[in-house]
Amino acid sequence: MIELEGVPELIDPVMVAAFEGWNDAGDAASTAVAHLDREWKGEVFAALDAEDYYDFQVNRPTVFLDNGVRKITWPTTRLSVVRVGGDKPRDLVLVRGIEPSMRWRSFCNELLAFAHELGVEMVVILGALLGDTPHTRPVPVSGVTSDPDLARTMDLEETRYEGPTGIVGILQEACTHAGVPAVSLWAAVPHYVSQPPNPKATLALLNRLEDLIGLRIPLGELPEDARAWQLGVDQLAAEDSEVAEYVQTLEEARDTAELPEASGEAIAREFERYLRRREPGAGPGPGPGVATEGGDSPFLRDPGSGRTRPPKPEQPGPESVPGPESVPGPESVPGATGENPPGEAPESGSPETEGPDGEGPGNGGTPDGGSGK
Repeated sequence: MIELEGVPELIDPVMVAAFEGWNDAGDAASTAVAHLDREWKGEVFAALDAEDYYDFQVNRPTVFLDNGVRKITWPTTRLSVVRVGGDKPRDLVLVRGIEPSMRWRSFCNELLAFAHELGVEMVVILGALLGDTPHTRPVPVSGVTSDPDLARTMDLEETRYEGPTGIVGILQEACTHAGVPAVSLWAAVPHYVSQPPNPKATLALLNRLEDLIGLRIPLGELPEDARAWQLGVDQLAAEDSEVAEYVQTLEEARDTAELPEASGEAIAREFERYLRRREPGAGPGPGPGVATEGGDSPFLRDPGSGRTRPPKPEQPGPESVPGPESVPGPESVPGATGENPPGEAPESGSPETEGPDGEGPGNGGTPDGGSGK
């Protein structure tokens, strides 16, 4: 049994997880969880033993100086808690780390043990995939689950994916077999501009998460960062007529495919989000979806920060992503990627994608959550 000293009893807790690597195109998913941790001042209470799950030749530790003393940060997965106050308080357990190199079943069982001890009511796993979607349109976000009942009650897609999977797919299935409701949210990132960061995709994931769990999430500077990102890609695309023509083709295909969906449901969802942000207490000070701060924290501080990102594995065979049909076009916007930092594998740059069940690499595939295809 896991003993959690100093962790108070949580209110209707939801676990929100994201993992760097295969299912994290543009680092959109891991950045979303990092945003929640930063905005709500999460406190780390546990970290999985790096020796059990990571190959340090793949995910290397980093060395840094702290007041002249050399210290090492090991790649791992950390868990933190945020206490969310307001009229309808709800606490979150945030899980952020790197896709493990080995022992995935033990990895998932350890996370589920934490979920059990904390009384977690639902697990939401965030992911991002590369797809044939134009950067000028809203980022498509799919919500998928393996639970037919949950799919019906929460208006989600039931996964039908078959093929290679990442830790997102394994964790979702482990939750289902353990009787824990689990949902995966997948953002589609334009394959021709896949280099992180992608604040527009991160923003889309947070908006969808807000709708799912009914909390107002403070967005900070993300909306402005998303606008700046799109403007920058617009400028890069305008410099190459071939790229500009390709983007226009994707826009036309996307608009044609989504025309029937411009209905009351999407409009109602946006209106509900607008009203939620206008609720009393949504301004400065504790309000709905705003974390409250206390005195001395009962949680342990995160002893380290920096982490290296894992190399991107080869892509499995392509499958279609929900949305417009694939259109042959340039693999990247000139100047939009650049070189990788030392220690990182180069981006694949391939526009091939898989079915959105979440089974594709974050840098060239699709999610483990599945679109139901």
